[in-house]
Amino acid sequence: MENKYSVHVRDIMISDPCVLASPDTKKYYIYARMFDTQLFPEVKIGPTFYAMESPDLIHWSRPILVFEKPDDFWADLDYWAPECHYYKGKYYLISSFRAEKKFRACQCLVSDSPLGPFVPLANEPVTPKNWQCLDGTLYEDKKGKPWMVFCHEWLQVYDGQVAAVPLSDDLSKAIGEPHILFRASDAPWSGAINEDGHVTDGPWLHRMKNGTLIMLWSSFSYAGYTVGYAKSLSGDILGPWEQMEKPLWALDGAHAMMFKTFEGRLMMSLHCPNVHQKKRMHLFEMQEDGDKLHVVNEITGNWYNCVSGKIAERFNYGVQTDEEAVFTDMTF
Repeated sequence: MENKYSVHVRDIMISDPCVLASPDTKKYYIYARMFDTQLFPEVKIGPTFYAMESPDLIHWSRPILVFEKPDDFWADLDYWAPECHYYKGKYYLISSFRAEKKFRACQCLVSDSPLGPFVPLANEPVTPKNWQCLDGTLYEDKKGKPWMVFCHEWLQVYDGQVAAVPLSDDLSKAIGEPHILFRASDAPWSGAINEDGHVTDGPWLHRMKNGTLIMLWSSFSYAGYTVGYAKSLSGDILGPWEQMEKPLWALDGAHAMMFKTFEGRLMMSLHCPNVHQKKRMHLFEMQEDGDKLHVVNEITGNWYNCVSGKIAERFNYGVQTDEEAVFTDMTF
C-alpha cells in the first residue's frame, strides 16, 4: 500500500505555514491556497484551500481539498495566508479574501473536522469596511472573548498597522470598533522598503508560561524579511505593546506562528526565503526564558539551501542536506 505520508517537509513549497496540532486526530496540518502543481498536479488553480496532514511534522500527505468557493460567496481573489484554529469544539479557517473592485478583508470559515469541508460563517468579512486588510488571526482574551487580530495594509496607511476587533462568540461578525495596537515603525529593527512604506505581516499571539502575552509579527529589516515580537504590558490584547529591540529571525524568512507538539515542545514555523518559487517551511524548537523568547534549533534543515538576505545569502549551500530531522530532548 502506498505510504500516506510520502512527502518530505523539505519538498513542500509553501507560503505562510501555520501548523495546527489537532486534539481530535493527534495529527498536524498545514493549509494553503495551492501547492506546487508540478509536484501535485491534482491541485486546482482557483479560489480553494488545501491542507496537508502529518503524524510527525516531517512526513506529510499530498494536498487535500478542504474548501472550494461556493457560487454565492462574495470573494474569489487574494485567498492568502490561511490559518486554522481549534476553538470551542470546532475548526475555524481564517484568511484574507477579495473581490474585483473591493478591498481585501478577513473572515472565518468553519468545519467540524480539520480536513473540512469548511463553509463561510457569513457572506461578509469581519475586518472594518474600507480598510485594506490581511493576515487575520484569532485571540481569546482573559475574559474568554474572541478577537480578530489583523494587519492594516501599508499600501493604504504607509506605516502598516497591527489592529484588533472584537468578535461575536460564533466568530461570524465584529461587535465593536477596531483598535490600532501598534505600527511597523514602532519596532527598532523595522525598516521602510525603498522608502515606500513600512509593512506589517502575520501577527500571532502566544501566552508565555509566566503569563506574559507576546505577539510575533513580521516586517522588513536591513537583512530582508524579518520576524520579531512584542509584549503586552497589560497582559491582554489592548496593550500597550512594547517592541523587542532585536528580531527572532532575520534571514529573509518570516510570517511566523507558534504551536506545541503532542509531546509538549514549543515550536515556531515560518517560510524562508521570501521568494515565491523557493519558499520552504522552517520549524524551530523554541525556549521561553521569563518574558523572553529564544530559538533553540531549526529541525527541518531547510535553512541549509534556503537562507537568503543580506546577512546569510553567501552561506547558502545550494543543495539539500541529507541528514535526518531530529527533535532535541530539551530540558531547561
